[in-house]
Parts: sequence; C-alpha cells; structure tokens
Amino acid sequence: MIGTFSGSTAVAGIGLRQYKRGKAPMPERGVLIRAIVDACEDAGLDPADVDGFVSYGDDRNNEPVRLMSDLGTKELCWSSMIWGGGGGGIAAAFGSAAAAIATGQARAVIIFRTLVQGDSGRLSGAVMAHHMNDHLLAAGIVSPAQPCALRAQRMFEHHHVPLSVAEELVRASYYHGARNPNAVSYGKELDLGAYRSARWITEPFRLFDCSRENDGAGALLMVSSEMAKDLKNKPVYLLGVTQGAGRGWGDLLENDDHYASAGFESVARRLWQQSGLQPNDIDVAQLYENFSAQGVASLIDHGFCTYENVAEFVRFENLIAPGGKLPVNTSGGNLAEGFIHGIGMAIEAVRQLRGESSNPVPNAKTCLLAGGPGAPTVSSAIFGTERP
Repeated sequence: MIGTFSGSTAVAGIGLRQYKRGKAPMPERGVLIRAIVDACEDAGLDPADVDGFVSYGDDRNNEPVRLMSDLGTKELCWSSMIWGGGGGGIAAAFGSAAAAIATGQARAVIIFRTLVQGDSGRLSGAVMAHHMNDHLLAAGIVSPAQPCALRAQRMFEHHHVPLSVAEELVRASYYHGARNPNAVSYGKELDLGAYRSARWITEPFRLFDCSRENDGAGALLMVSSEMAKDLKNKPVYLLGVTQGAGRGWGDLLENDDHYASAGFESVARRLWQQSGLQPNDIDVAQLYENFSAQGVASLIDHGFCTYENVAEFVRFENLIAPGGKLPVNTSGGNLAEGFIHGIGMAIEAVRQLRGESSNPVPNAKTCLLAGGPGAPTVSSAIFGTERP
C-alpha cells in the first residue's frame, strides 16, 4: 500500500559547500548559512520564507533559533532533530520535514548537516559519545571503525561473503569521484596496489575502506509538491521514507540477532511496502558507507542481492554509471567525494534525478538513499522524478 504522503512533498533546492578538513574559510555557522542560502537561491525562494529546519547526527551547534537572524527568518514553525549521533538519521530527516509539511506545520523546510572540525571537533568523538558505552570501552572498542569491523568480519567469515566485494564498492566510488569536479578525489583513479597495501585502520578495513573527513555544509529545501511547481527547478519527489530498528537490534552489548546486518531489514521491508516499489524499480542508489563492508551489507539488507549471490551483483561494472545494473554513489560517496556526515549523498540523489550529476544515469527516475549502516537506528528513502 502506497503511503499517504508519498509524492506529496518535493526537494526544490540544494546547496553544498565542501572544503578539505581544516580549510573552511569561515566558522561552522557561516558555512551553513551560505549552504542554506544557496539552496534557496537554487529554488528561487527568499531564505526569509523558510519556516522549518531539520537536522540529524547531533548537529548541536546549529540550533535553528541561532540561524534566524542571519537568514532573516520571518517565523519559525518547525524545528526537529533526528535522534542519534550517526548518519542513520539522514533519510529520516526528510520524513520529519515531509510530515511537518503534510500536516500544515510548516511550508518550506531546510534539511541540513554541517561539520567544521575547528568548531565542533572530530565527528568520531561525537559518535563515541552516543554509541560507545562502558561495556564496549572496557572491551577496548574505542572508535566507530571497530564495531563496524566486527560486523564486517561476521559477514565475511560466517556468511562467506568474499572480501573482493568491498574492493568492488570502493573501486566504483573512486571511479565516480575521479569524474566529479566537486570530489576530493577528482582526477585521481584508485590505485589498487595502494588500496590493497594501505595501512590497517582495524581489520578488515584499510585506509581506503573508510569514509573521509571534511569541513562543509549541505542543505536541501523541501516544500509541498504543489508549491514546488511555482519554484525554479524541477521538483524531486519523496516517494517513501522509513526509519527505526528491528527486534533484537541495538548498541548496548553488540549481540544483535543478525550481527552481520547493516540494520535495514525491517526498515527496507516497510520502505518497499510504503512506496509500492521493489529493488528492481530503483535506477540508482546513494549508500551511506562509513566503511566499505557496511555499504555491501546495505545492498543485501535492501534486497538487491543475498549472501549467496552478492559476488555476482556487487561487481565494479554493475555499480558504475552510466551502464551499470545499479550505479552506486555516483558522486563518489563518503569514500571518494567527501564526508559531511552523508548530506552530500542526499544532494547527489537530487542532482542525479534532475540530470545534473557528473556521472549521470540515463533516464533515472528513482534513487534510493540509505543512511547509517551499522548504527543503532537507520533510515532509508526513495526519491523520484514523478508522483505516484
């Protein structure tokens, strides 16, 4: 059954400001304000007419009431934050914005995320504060990479997923990043020898299996589908969005029922039910990959492949634009474009469906956005070029 607000809201504007770590030209709030203004200008809307804000991942330095004076906000009607310190809330943020618009709480909502480490510190510290309890710290698990590595080893060793699939995903990300002028890896093809011999972060992850760290901010403007018709750009509709966690999932003791999963099984099931779509209806995917194996696990959880046939599906030629069966992370993703806690992947979803991607998928009509594999709670969304 298609969800009651499927297609009733749309992304009408996008803004992204990305810099190398430590190279942002202004403080965090200044970078964010610029990205929000860019998104409004992209849509042809006065920034003062924005009346709602949603973020995720503990963007605590940028409470909306602190943004109002810089934006000239006329009235603040909606302000929310998705629980959790990880990227699992990225798609859920669009659900919160859509709910506000569908129920008349707000008309024009900005979904945003910003990171300037000189102001907010390293993201790993915030993630540890949310996910690393005393039980984990006592066992020597002191960084986000470690629990993800344990889950990855379960997938490789217990479910017999070949290590090569992680390499295939990394190759595809760098292939796209090398062709994206906005990516930190622009013009730099992945050297497989360097990838395979890079220093260990925590086994099975080497350096290039891990997301980058960047300064920057991203913002997306969401409005009703009716309002979007009067704005400047082609609307990209929200067709479905789900969030949460299944039974037996949690971060207290790292003993989840399905330990190798990325956490999307129940979320994905509800997403397909809500949208009326299936995996073979998706033209392109933007997968939040904090680490390479978690991106692979996301594909399995969403039903694109199984543990048994993952090596047939997750192949370089299947994952790249323009001709792959399911092009993935067409901007380069967190691994190769840059990492502002995943907000760039939502922006790439919109660019791809507006025909503005540096790695276009011909005639793409649907894009999956999956956020936060391995986080205690995760979320997924589907965007499309047409209303149901």
